[in-house]
Amino acid sequence: MSRLSGKTAVVTGASKGIGAGIAKGLAAEGAAVVINYASSKDGADRVVADIKAKGGKAIAVQGDVAKAADVKRIFAETKQAFGRLDILVNNAGVYNFLPLEEVTEEDFHRHFNINVLGLLLATKEAAKLFGDEGGSIINIGSVVSDLTPPNAVVYTATKGAVDAVTRVLAKELGPRKIRVNAIKPGLIDTEGTHAMGVIGNDFEKQAVALTPLGRIGQPDDIAPVAVFLASDESRWVTGDTLAVSGGLG
Repeated sequence: MSRLSGKTAVVTGASKGIGAGIAKGLAAEGAAVVINYASSKDGADRVVADIKAKGGKAIAVQGDVAKAADVKRIFAETKQAFGRLDILVNNAGVYNFLPLEEVTEEDFHRHFNINVLGLLLATKEAAKLFGDEGGSIINIGSVVSDLTPPNAVVYTATKGAVDAVTRVLAKELGPRKIRVNAIKPGLIDTEGTHAMGVIGNDFEKQAVALTPLGRIGQPDDIAPVAVFLASDESRWVTGDTLAVSGGLG
């Protein structure tokens, strides 16, 4: 039997990149998966189609995790479609590397609204849907909270907040059998990192040089760890932040 057979997962920001990889990994292990997206409907539909082509169950649900009304609708549609919730992956996030003198109020609030407030709103709604057997919440952080690189103060601050929130909520939700952990990827080869121009240049070369395993990561490197944290194999793991970065950090 697949490790996640009979379970339902919501993955936020799952139309591409790490989120898409995790969604496909969860589905491959038997979970029904809700593919949340903010604007990339085509991308989300492709992920759903890929999962269904392999015999899995998935739907796409639009919603901005920084808006409470959208988040409530995401989870209402999850319940309507699958009747339950067992796993939440808080993957939706934004990043923009800027020196301090270029940081603006708009940039600050955009990062914190999606990366931190969105995580809290989604977790709040997920906790209402988890049954008596509890559930697993997996937050996607980043090794930047350990590396603390220059020119990334706002993004790094949000990921430091994710680390702290993970530990707090593990304690708060533990009595309800809800486990909360975080995965902290290093540099990953995704559409987003390509769009930012950090792949194929000196930034990538520097990251590889600092990574003991000698390469940047792929979404498929992250997905198996998410499957582990979603499964009963990690039933005694909570409040942990796990770097999945090839040793970077």
